[in-house]
Amino acid sequence: MGDNEMKKLRAFKFQLKANSLQQTKMARFSGCRRFVYNKALGIQKERLGRSERAANYAGLCRSLTEWRHAEETAFLAEAPTHPLQQGLKDLEKAFTNFFAGRAKFPRFKKKGRGDSFRYPDPKQIKIDERNSRIFLPKLGWVRYRKSREIAGNIKQVTVSQSGDAWFVSIQTEQEVDGQVHSTGSAVGIDLGVTKFATLSDGTTYTSKVEHRKYERKIAREQRRLALKQKFSENWRKQVKKIQRLYGCARNSRLDFQHKTSTSICKNHATVIVEELNVKGMSASALGTLENPGNNVRAKSGLNRSILNQGWSEFRRQLQYKLEDAAGLLVCVPAKYTSVKCSKCGFTCKENRRSQPIFRVLNVATQRMQISMRLAIFSRRGSP
Repeated sequence: MGDNEMKKLRAFKFQLKANSLQQTKMARFSGCRRFVYNKALGIQKERLGRSERAANYAGLCRSLTEWRHAEETAFLAEAPTHPLQQGLKDLEKAFTNFFAGRAKFPRFKKKGRGDSFRYPDPKQIKIDERNSRIFLPKLGWVRYRKSREIAGNIKQVTVSQSGDAWFVSIQTEQEVDGQVHSTGSAVGIDLGVTKFATLSDGTTYTSKVEHRKYERKIAREQRRLALKQKFSENWRKQVKKIQRLYGCARNSRLDFQHKTSTSICKNHATVIVEELNVKGMSASALGTLENPGNNVRAKSGLNRSILNQGWSEFRRQLQYKLEDAAGLLVCVPAKYTSVKCSKCGFTCKENRRSQPIFRVLNVATQRMQISMRLAIFSRRGSP
């Protein structure tokens, strides 16, 4: 590798076209991984409850070997060994983040939430791109919907379920030459609800995703779900129907975000965005019994609109796409960015009297307001 070359990790995700037997096996493998994770988490909680030190990864792997040969957990032998070990590796990482204060205490995994398993050894993976198929241990050759070429050397493969579909994510490592962005322009982005993104050069991007339409459909199907007997066959069919609606809404939002972020990253080398506190912006206004909130219904609708935009995911896309294009993403504090003039720096809430119009006050008004503030400040400081 030359002086100007560097290695980058990339991921290629495709939908699998597995047959019924392969889908059954994938569901079984993800269930075995979830069982191993939960069983190991139970052991760790018991050890911590007795004020003992948590077992390390090597010790849990030895326990996994015993579980695979035990009569009551012999079903674990049907699943590949490496994905089960990766479940223990994920648990070790979860505890590391917990003890470092970066995350909460690990919780038990539930069926239907994040069902997946991972193959960490690239030597066990074979890819036939010409026939759009991939070989996975104990699954055989599985076809996938090829949407683009796979570039780089395979590092690991993850199989995951979303709704009623299975996907494969192939992580590769690729050597790239030192490159320079095709343009040298810089642009700032103001994210909003009415207009998804407004650029400093005047360009605007309005989301065409019909969130309200999906919300109405999901609400209707959830009312139908409430009338069915829980865990019955019709109940399970209705749950899958709701999952498909959630998937359609998510895919529509991701499609718009990818198109928008790609357009911005191709045309600008430096992008400046606000560090928005989405958690604080979407906090509930319900209040308490002693101090009830105001305009709760309107605030809940605004919170829903904010969360539907997916600003964090959009910033993540800008980050990695600018890195691939030798660009730069700059995050600035969001305080006063909506009322501060970018040319003269004058900051006043009267600059923006409405959401779409920004108009700086004239010089005489600025001087008058500054003198009034200085007079108030001097009176406060006087004894």
